[in-house]
Amino acid sequence: MNSKTTAQRAVSVLLLSLTLLLLNATSYSQSLTSSPSKTQIVFLGTGNPGANPDRMGPAVAIVVNGTPYLVDCGPGVVRRASGAVRLGVKGLEVSNLKTLFVTHLHSDHTLGYPDLIFSPWVLGRKEPLEVYGPVGIQAMTNHILEAWQEDNDIRINGLEHANTTGNKVSVHEIKPGIIYKDKNVTVKAFLVKHGSWRQAFGYRFETPDRTIVISGDTSPSESIVENCNGCDVLIHELYTQVGFNAKDEDWRKYLLSFHTSTRELAGIATRAKPKLLILYHQMFFGGPEDTEVGMLNEIRQTYQGKVVSAHDLDIY
Repeated sequence: MNSKTTAQRAVSVLLLSLTLLLLNATSYSQSLTSSPSKTQIVFLGTGNPGANPDRMGPAVAIVVNGTPYLVDCGPGVVRRASGAVRLGVKGLEVSNLKTLFVTHLHSDHTLGYPDLIFSPWVLGRKEPLEVYGPVGIQAMTNHILEAWQEDNDIRINGLEHANTTGNKVSVHEIKPGIIYKDKNVTVKAFLVKHGSWRQAFGYRFETPDRTIVISGDTSPSESIVENCNGCDVLIHELYTQVGFNAKDEDWRKYLLSFHTSTRELAGIATRAKPKLLILYHQMFFGGPEDTEVGMLNEIRQTYQGKVVSAHDLDIY
């Protein structure tokens, strides 16, 4: 075989290889553009009223196709969203924080509300914040807007020249049922039992690829079982039996009325049958012996399903 023939064959092999690479790249690109939507659950805060610097106030982001939907807004919510962006969740850019669902009006779930109204606006958000929550969220909003009125006036009419729309809030006081729907998600609100609160809600999110139920704060509620019913993810609050046993009688009465124990949650989850149970708003009242490992051990004594305990900035 002469050198000319060898060179021609080498060129042919090279062209064939390049063609195959091009076809593979085209196929990969098409698979990306035609792939199903991706839903991410980002824990922006897993804490409670306790001043734990590792756990911000309760806040969960459901991010669908890059669009975030927030549930509750405890202290630190906006900065935790920025932290999630650093981890690659680009949908949580501060200017994208536009939709909020509030479970109830306890302070640990709402102290970040002024932050969520004003910080994204100061940083460039032009759209009003859309808020869905129980009766009373309108009055809370009115008081917040009044409290920061001078700040807003200086930012808009002073040298910052801020826009006049991103600091607005559109409030929707809701009732049980489907309360929100767009191309990414359908959101259903349902009542839960949370002590003396007239209204406390859990939420069910249906996205193209996942069904997610969030309890909010609640004592054992049958509505959790009904709305999960084999859901992909159930996110639920709880306290330990160790912590319960360490408290006095008054505290025990409070916990039984307002919250859910590990044993009670094990029973709820067994009947609700989520594919994944995620613990948040974890409450530890029993001192050094009351730990996250102990909490998981307690629930696994009677619950056979998959369960994890969330931390701030965990992504599922």
